[in-house]
Amino acid sequence: MSKLMAVIAMLGLLVAAPAFAQQYPAKTIRLIVPFVAGGSADVLGRVLAQRLTQQYGQQMVVENRPGSGGHVGAEAAARAAPDGHTIVFGTIGIHAAYTIYSKLGYDPARDLQPVAMYADVPNVLIVHPSVPALNVKEFIALAKKNPGRLNFGTAGSGSSTHMCGEWFKLVTGVNLTHVPYKGSAQAMQDLLGGQIELMFENLPTGIAQIKAGKVRALGMTSKERSPSMPDVPTVAEAGVPGFEATAWFTIAAPSKVPTDIIRKLNADMNAFLKAPDMQARWIDMGVVPLGGSPADAEKFFASEREKWNKVIKAAGIRGD
Repeated sequence: MSKLMAVIAMLGLLVAAPAFAQQYPAKTIRLIVPFVAGGSADVLGRVLAQRLTQQYGQQMVVENRPGSGGHVGAEAAARAAPDGHTIVFGTIGIHAAYTIYSKLGYDPARDLQPVAMYADVPNVLIVHPSVPALNVKEFIALAKKNPGRLNFGTAGSGSSTHMCGEWFKLVTGVNLTHVPYKGSAQAMQDLLGGQIELMFENLPTGIAQIKAGKVRALGMTSKERSPSMPDVPTVAEAGVPGFEATAWFTIAAPSKVPTDIIRKLNADMNAFLKAPDMQARWIDMGVVPLGGSPADAEKFFASEREKWNKVIKAAGIRGD
């Protein structure tokens, strides 16, 4: 009888899991964006939240929880109930460059699981108009004449805007001073005000300021020029051969969220990213939509960890 009851219980679990996924979402979904409002992560998070709110008939709300290069919000998501109603907007800093922090309260690789890759965007080297450099070569020469005097703002230690700058320093031999913020929006305000001289900013939040003439774009960090701003050369073609670094974003969930819920979220995200009505918007924003399976994301994370850990070690970068 005990064996029979065990078999019945197991069958019940097998039936219950898909049924639970079919009922998902049963309440408001909280999308934690671990940076201040106004940056690329926040903008892209709200685009996704608006779309899935319409599709699900349940609210997906964006909750900004900045700090420690995104880890304050990511840890909150990792510790949330594993029912799929709390997810997090993931970044390079959370999934690949987290080793710059020696005392994190959680393990991103163990405590979070990917839902799907969201988007890839180039960063763009932008400077305040007062900086007397019109291209990458002139900027490098200026920086070498003024070691440590040019400040670059970032979304926080370990963010793509930080790691891109550190790699640029490493390969060019320039000495720039890192100024971390709780998000790119704060750094951009100081750049516009002249409190800092430059950023390696994500294109989606840099493009409007470039087009308005409030900052000067010197080079894209991607391998090829962006269709959104084809007149801006890449950093590689403008003076640093082989330089390539992009920002990427993903959606992740607590590690114990059931597979069926992850599968549903993944399918809905892929459909959203490929939707015909979104394609022109991605170009306008300077975004390359990604998608794929959770396994694809895990494989990508592994390659990015290897890449950025080399930079972290070579440059001796610490976040705490």
